[in-house]
Amino acid sequence: MQTPLGSGFTAASTTNDVLEGIDLHGRIAIVTGGYSGLGKETVRALRAAGADVVVPARDVVRAADQLKDIGGIEIEELDLLDPTSIDAFARRFLDTKRPLHILVNSAGIMANPLTRDARGYESQFATNHLGHFQLTTRLLPALRQAGSARVVAVSSRGHRYGAVDFDDPNFEHREYAPYPAYGQSKTANVLFAVELDERERANGIRAFAVHPGSIITHLARYSDREVLRAGGFLDENYEPIIDPARGLKTAEQGAATQVWCATSPQLDGHGGVYCEDVDIASVHTSDVPDADVLAVTPGAFGVLPYAIDRDNARRLWKLSEELVTENRG
Repeated sequence: MQTPLGSGFTAASTTNDVLEGIDLHGRIAIVTGGYSGLGKETVRALRAAGADVVVPARDVVRAADQLKDIGGIEIEELDLLDPTSIDAFARRFLDTKRPLHILVNSAGIMANPLTRDARGYESQFATNHLGHFQLTTRLLPALRQAGSARVVAVSSRGHRYGAVDFDDPNFEHREYAPYPAYGQSKTANVLFAVELDERERANGIRAFAVHPGSIITHLARYSDREVLRAGGFLDENYEPIIDPARGLKTAEQGAATQVWCATSPQLDGHGGVYCEDVDIASVHTSDVPDADVLAVTPGAFGVLPYAIDRDNARRLWKLSEELVTENRG
């Protein structure tokens, strides 16, 4: 399954390219993180193709300001670090009795200093994975109602920085390091898509994980600019380098893969796979986390085997169910 299709698109393809000829009128989409960066471009593209789009936001006032140039967007309150807020958002959506055709889990944080949510969970794992796990599972009735739905987990090539530590996912007994923690959360995104697709494909739900590319946005606010420059992400003036062949993309290029996964008929009959550069990715030759490397790898990198391992996916699902149902203060 984890084999490139030969989609005909490239690393430089944009959201407009992948949506050419696709009509989303009558489709309903939810996009987390939909008021900045890749999320906002995803919202713009889906809306331009005719979809009705709901954007959950922790700061609804800021979201409304950021999305004022895109008409017809519903904005609803949601904090991915607050399980009560997640349940309330899902309940409000389910109460509308609408189907949900597209769910793009795009919100995230990256490489921040150690912080914990009210339950004591490490914030990257809690935001990037657990919050989206809870949101998606609560919205399953609406996704099943659609008859044919897609869930897109925005992961990252950064999954290479760390596998999931099933014995200590919240860094309670090991030393915290920002990039291995980020890598763990991004690996979790891939494993989540693998298991969700396995569990729900009979109900018409297909799931995908994506690496959008390296796009320097507010997400990189905790990264040292000198490190980013040395790694080939910024030029000598500390401006983002755009070179799609090396994964350095504009927002329109970066969001193309998640929009393609959410909408393309090329993926009918597919699911549970990791995608990059607007195609299903190949499997990387190494299965060793690469936590010490922060550099741009030319060409497609692929997915590490531990991130698509079915036993790991089942194990993570069980762990996630336990974590989202306990200590919900």
